[in-house]
Amino acid sequence: MNGLHRHSEGIKRSRVVLTGIAATLLVGVMMLARPEAAAQSKETVAPKAASAPAGKAENGKIIYMKLGCWECHGRDAQSGRPTLGPAALPFAAFMNQLRKPREDMPPYTTKVLSDAEIADIYAWVLTRPVPPKVESVPLLQ
Repeated sequence: MNGLHRHSEGIKRSRVVLTGIAATLLVGVMMLARPEAAAQSKETVAPKAASAPAGKAENGKIIYMKLGCWECHGRDAQSGRPTLGPAALPFAAFMNQLRKPREDMPPYTTKVLSDAEIADIYAWVLTRPVPPKVESVPLLQ
């Protein structure tokens, strides 16, 4: 029975990975089909939250990848757990989670990550497209 349980867990993990890959591919195709998305400036994106400082989304993506945030949250900030965007936390809560994280996330002090770099990451997270609902992806049915 133990071997059967491990096999079942392996299948579940494979489905989650395949779901993430399929969703990422679908989002990419959808983004290529939207000309207004390509026209959006990639340099500086003003965060949606009024209390958030302006950040540079392109720099935020670089920092996100360099720090290894993608290892838990996915390269798109949506295929890992927990997902981060596009409906991100308010900036103050986002910063607080980075400085004094809950659960397994390491703390990012000002020695590791400046407030401006957090604003850049936040700006990038806000640029993430809304992923499609699983029910809308034929490959996952």
